[in-house]
Amino acid sequence: MPFGGATIVFVPGLRDHVEDHWQTHAARGIPGSITVEPLRADRLSRAARVAALDAALNAIAGEVVIAAHSAGCLMVAHWAATPTRKIRGALLVTPADVEHPLPTGYPAYGELEANGWLPIPRRRLPFPAIVVASRNDPLAGFDRVAGFAREWGARLHDAGDVGHLNPAAGFGPWPEAGALLRDLASSADMASAQEIDR
Repeated sequence: MPFGGATIVFVPGLRDHVEDHWQTHAARGIPGSITVEPLRADRLSRAARVAALDAALNAIAGEVVIAAHSAGCLMVAHWAATPTRKIRGALLVTPADVEHPLPTGYPAYGELEANGWLPIPRRRLPFPAIVVASRNDPLAGFDRVAGFAREWGARLHDAGDVGHLNPAAGFGPWPEAGALLRDLASSADMASAQEIDR
């Protein structure tokens, strides 16, 4: 099993399901993976988004590896403040920096603040994580994302000039996602083995 038997759970950002997004392509290629479904109401509510993530995670019997993108990374960080189950690891790809105004076409700063997205959680995550940072992401500066990784206790992966890693930036399929998820699952396996040996 490429992910050690764990279920991969995809957590989209605020734009939900996008047909040509790397998450959509990856989910099609990973048997048994799950994508957190878009909300029908309260779509901008951080609390509602985190509740939907919680419900999706708790519906899975076995181990879980999360693959989140943009504001989905923030949903994971908010959820991790009071986790209701153990997570094997998380891949957090190009988290959006909602503490600064986002580009035109994204929710306004005031809307995000009113809906509970601020501040971004800085608490260390209770599971292994890899944060993917872009050098030219219009939604977050590289140094800011590196800071999130440090505060979350995550490994930073410099993806180079990949924009926001979405169709607007030319992605499409992103083969590196599978390699990073396998790396994360393998690292979690090693950590578990070390814990058992103690």
